[in-house]
Amino acid sequence: MSLHKLLESMQKTSIRMTFSAFGDCPVGSSKIGGKPDLPPGFEWFYYQGKSYGGINARRPLSFLAQINCEEIHEYDKESLLPSAGVLYFFYELATMTWGFDPNDGGSARVYYHEGSVSELHRTDFPADLPEEYQFPEIPVGFLAKDDLPSYDEFLELTDRRDYDWKEYYDIAADLGFDPDEQSVTKLLGYANIIQSDMLLLCEMVTNGIYCGNADYGVTEDELHRLKENSKKWQLLFQIDSIFIDGRDIMMWGDVGRLYYYIKIEDLINRNFISSWLILQCT
Repeated sequence: MSLHKLLESMQKTSIRMTFSAFGDCPVGSSKIGGKPDLPPGFEWFYYQGKSYGGINARRPLSFLAQINCEEIHEYDKESLLPSAGVLYFFYELATMTWGFDPNDGGSARVYYHEGSVSELHRTDFPADLPEEYQFPEIPVGFLAKDDLPSYDEFLELTDRRDYDWKEYYDIAADLGFDPDEQSVTKLLGYANIIQSDMLLLCEMVTNGIYCGNADYGVTEDELHRLKENSKKWQLLFQIDSIFIDGRDIMMWGDVGRLYYYIKIEDLINRNFISSWLILQCT
């Protein structure tokens, strides 16, 4: 198969989030920041971890975004996401884990409410969530756009080493893919990678392997198995560092990006608790 045909076959639809200003959102609607609209009995997520200041403590996660699945269903061309209910994304900001340590589990969470939006109510933040870790409310819109994997992810997914970078991106550009796209917050598709491919990292770290250095301590056979299983992971959500009216509203590391990944099987089975977060920045 030619590279052009191969890339055509690998296209996935991403659901891009658009936003430009602060505003008030109806209860249950999709948004970034603000107070979440949660069902009765919801127990706020906490994480025990060491902050950059070296203090180990149990802290509440910050609320990042909620997605009303009915609002995005028409853009979900592969029907991977639920057609109803609400998805919520949380992350603990005092530790701001990178996702390369198995102990980072629980520092980011995805919660799915499969019931009616009418059951939801605007929920106050926990009293111990610092104001600096609370975000203003931003209404969002959506549009669908085809994605291709980055060159590094393409190599991992196909095990191909016979195409150089320029050949890949010349053809990708012909298909409408912009490798230099800067600010991208979206669901599904492929990750806009800042540093390196993350599929193998997700598979390794969720199997208890520390990935903070180059020595993973696994055999060649184990590494081969991990690489094959890494192809079962799918980007669920990525959220960029966000700037509005000259203010940095959300800043991930040094103008970085958060990526929530999930195994395709878990996505189909609505097992969102198994998702894994990675932070990358320049």
